[in-house]
Amino acid sequence: MEKTIANKTIEVSDEVYLLNFSDWNKELGEGIAQEEGITMTDDHWKVIDYIQHQYKNDVPLTIRKIGKSGVVDIKGFYSLFPEGPLKKASRISGIPKPVSCI
Repeated sequence: MEKTIANKTIEVSDEVYLLNFSDWNKELGEGIAQEEGITMTDDHWKVIDYIQHQYKNDVPLTIRKIGKSGVVDIKGFYSLFPEGPLKKASRISGIPKPVSCI
């Protein structure tokens, strides 16, 4: 389905994950974050950069892996992206829903 975020029309899944990572840019990430009720900070962007780097290298993501990344601990991850941190961070990152998300 199509959705307009940050003045850009994109293809998204039923759960509102980008279908084409190449559509992602920082403004779009910012728009998705706003829809998720998150105001992005440098700490948020560090996590997003880490997630995108892992995705580009075909590394499966889990909350535990992010907590051990050295970028943010698990408590900090939940603080930055409350109520489903991996889902929210993945949406903002423009990557598909991680397999580890229910």
